[in-house]
Amino acid sequence: MSVDEKAVNDAAAGFYATLDALFTGDAGPMQAVWSHEDDVTYMGPDGGFAVGWDAVGAIWVKQAALKLGGKVSPSDMHITAGGDLAVTHNFEKGENINTNAGPVSVSIRATNLFRKEEGSWKMIGHHTDLLPFLAA
Repeated sequence: MSVDEKAVNDAAAGFYATLDALFTGDAGPMQAVWSHEDDVTYMGPDGGFAVGWDAVGAIWVKQAALKLGGKVSPSDMHITAGGDLAVTHNFEKGENINTNAGPVSVSIRATNLFRKEEGSWKMIGHHTDLLPFLAA
């Protein structure tokens, strides 16, 4: 694994750690892993599409309010890193808690994009399959 691939792997691990914090209702840690630029994108498991940090950040706050509980972890991650851009492709596996139906299994595909900003890899895009229990 190259130095950049290792750093991107660490950035992806940071994202998934903040995602688990989000499931408890805490959107704060998500702020640190994302770029706050106007070109970031989010296509999450609810089927929406947001562009720009203001819109993306608002979605994370809205999702935190759901307090979905549970834990989701990446598996089978493939990293491509070069220059100032990197991409990860992986599965997200785990479970959330649907207040109407109890635990709900999560097994979806995800693509994450990162950009090196001031020496740190920041997320600039997140795209997943749809989770029917989150569909808008």
